[in-house]
Amino acid sequence: MHEMTVPAAALRDPESIEVLRVWIAEKSLWCSIKVGMYRETMNVSEEKAWGTILADATRHIANALAKGYEADASITIERIRQALLDELADPTSKVSGDFI
Repeated sequence: MHEMTVPAAALRDPESIEVLRVWIAEKSLWCSIKVGMYRETMNVSEEKAWGTILADATRHIANALAKGYEADASITIERIRQALLDELADPTSKVSGDFI
């Protein structure tokens, strides 16, 4: 297994919480997601919180592609946004799993 590096801030902060992990394994996408934390402990809409997380992740991806591959960050963001909308409208695979 090839794990990503944990950010230094997460290592420094004893109260840091991992909220999302994503793997590609056995030719499929696998996720471990911490849901309910925003609603239960912060009285914040889960949908709004996850929208913010996904938007922030999109900007980080766009910035990484701009830095590493000379891609235009604003074009990358738009392409990711469109790909997300397309995938939500017409999924390429079924989603399954449990909530534990």
